[in-house]
Amino acid sequence: MKYLKFIITGIILGIVLVKSEAVSWYRIYEMFHFDAFHMYGIIGSAVFTGILILQIFKFKKIKTIEGEALAIPNKEKGIVRYLIGGSLFGLGWALAGACPGPMYILVGTGVLSMLIVIAGALAGTFVYGLLKNKLPH
Repeated sequence: MKYLKFIITGIILGIVLVKSEAVSWYRIYEMFHFDAFHMYGIIGSAVFTGILILQIFKFKKIKTIEGEALAIPNKEKGIVRYLIGGSLFGLGWALAGACPGPMYILVGTGVLSMLIVIAGALAGTFVYGLLKNKLPH
């Protein structure tokens, strides 16, 4: 029961993403072919909302659950690694037809073939964990 609020939030998010067609393979296909604004609008509004909420938290000096000041560390500079990582992520997204969050939502809607994609994503994460210390960061 301790995690019930997280389960309920996840269910609500899943419903919203299904109803907005954000997990639709066709919508993702349209996005990668630059045929429609639908997915860009969803992603853009999520980014805008996140920025807005973070600015409100900073302005109001809202603290974390532990009572500490909200601090967002700066990311390391490195264009090449972001280009390579983003390209690999986008390629996987385009080939699978879903990014990591919606994969689970699609399984929940009955698209059981996504279990193969989830297994591949978990295997890729495991391999990255094994090779992490040998890769340039």
